[in-house]
Amino acid sequence: MSRYRPPSAPKSAYITQEGAQVLLAELKYLWKEKRPAVTETVREAAAQGDRSENAEYIYGKKQLREIDSRVRYLEKRLDVCTVVDRFPADQSRVFFGAWVTLEDDAGVLKEYRIVGADELDHNSAYISIDSPVARALLKKEEGDEVAIHLAAGEKTYLIDAIEYRAPSP
Repeated sequence: MSRYRPPSAPKSAYITQEGAQVLLAELKYLWKEKRPAVTETVREAAAQGDRSENAEYIYGKKQLREIDSRVRYLEKRLDVCTVVDRFPADQSRVFFGAWVTLEDDAGVLKEYRIVGADELDHNSAYISIDSPVARALLKKEEGDEVAIHLAAGEKTYLIDAIEYRAPSP
């Protein structure tokens, strides 16, 4: 048996303006605040002498590698991403950035926003544009029924509302 794993599918290159600001803020924090603080800690630990058994030095170097890795990822990802900063001309259909209210068979309403893959951990109501749910919703209108394939089977939802909201300041 092989350990080979096929590469994951590439993420879509779209991001909302709010998501881009969050990633830029993280990049700025890592580069301007956290990395200099960890670098100073490593410098102080290195000045204590024997580095091979110095836990502070070893842990600090590991932190620096992790920070540098995340900074490289953020820089590359922000270069590739397209910031979607305006609403679509046809706001009666579901497109990137839409808030969609779905109603299940029991009448329970759930609200989701379709965003880029890099924004998911910021809000539990966000779903990736790459997800099967978002793919099923794209270009649908209010009142349409959508069949979504889930692990437990196929489930049908009714699109109750579609809304495009301006970002909160």
